[in-house]
Amino acid sequence: MAAPTGRRRAVARSLTALLPLAPYADTEAIRADALAVHMKTLPPSIAVWLATVAHVRHAHSDYEKLLSEGYDRDSARFFVIGQINATLTRWRATRLLDPDDEGV
Repeated sequence: MAAPTGRRRAVARSLTALLPLAPYADTEAIRADALAVHMKTLPPSIAVWLATVAHVRHAHSDYEKLLSEGYDRDSARFFVIGQINATLTRWRATRLLDPDDEGV
């Protein structure tokens, strides 16, 4: 089932506020993830943030490569924080990934 229109608008606003210069292809992937069923109970801004971090981790960092080399998830996530933040900075994100954030 598609997300209600109000939810879609709130996600769109959150996405624009968080990532003013992100490329369209990336924002569309992030939007789809933020609107996924498993995110529907989260506030739109949190859903967008989590979808953004996951997208950038998988699409714009060495995360997958590190996993394939045998690193565990937590170690791989730690080693790509700089790459994630570099991408977020290029996109003029209003928030960066904090290494102390639990589970991100």
